[in-house]
Amino acid sequence: MERATGFPNQRLVVVPRPLVREALERPVTRRLVVTDAGVFPAAGEHGRYRPQGADETIVLLCVAGAGWVETGGARYDVGKATAVVLPGNTGEAHAYGASAEDPWTIWWCHVRGSDVAELVEESGVRTGRPIIPLVAVDRLTAMLDEIITALEQDQSPARLVATAGMAWKLLATLAVDRRLPEQGTPLQQAMKFLEDRVDGAIRLPDLARVVGVSPSHLSKLFREATGGGVLAHHIALKMARARLLLDTTDLTIADVGQEIGLNDQFYFSRQFRRLHGVSPSAYRADRKG
Repeated sequence: MERATGFPNQRLVVVPRPLVREALERPVTRRLVVTDAGVFPAAGEHGRYRPQGADETIVLLCVAGAGWVETGGARYDVGKATAVVLPGNTGEAHAYGASAEDPWTIWWCHVRGSDVAELVEESGVRTGRPIIPLVAVDRLTAMLDEIITALEQDQSPARLVATAGMAWKLLATLAVDRRLPEQGTPLQQAMKFLEDRVDGAIRLPDLARVVGVSPSHLSKLFREATGGGVLAHHIALKMARARLLLDTTDLTIADVGQEIGLNDQFYFSRQFRRLHGVSPSAYRADRKG
């Protein structure tokens, strides 16, 4: 028999729905409000089925054990260090639950508001893709712990604003984690290789050979992760180093270019202006901080 709550050492907080409706009429919280949050440790027999989905977007972080989720007519296994995001107000049925053999421990929250759909879209979640592998699960559970602790104190308008900010950061972090390559993958190795060689040049076929994939596949990985190609990413790294040198040293413009492997001062200046809209000397002259 699957159950929704009642697990040993659980934490659970539900914002009264009249307060949620009021929050959705106020500045800030109309854009994002946490409606429910909790943590279910080793939640044996945990399960939920919603034939019309939910008004809220549901975020589950599995930190131990295993479970499953069904949405869009498909079933997905959920393991440790995985997030599940189920968009709200879709009218689409969904279900999820703990593994019978190894029940999951989940931290979770439900959110509503006008910003939620964009944040979910940015995380890459869509029909057929409700799962996000997590890079740093402890960082995310700390955010949810902060949300739960705050709401356990009270659900005043000020507290709902505070937890809205925490939840916005949580969802934004999920979006970033989707883009960060996992340790040891060809993409991560290639990015590290380029980072270590900001002062050099690299050809796509050579880099692909180093990390053991085809040039076309490596290009695809970079486009998915960064929105651009390998060369664009390497140039962006060079420009980041150039900005640092311009801000923190007295090196000449020519010397800065040489430090990042662009020995032609005029080519360096053109690349810098193309990205920043100003010349290296104008960038350096602009007071910062």
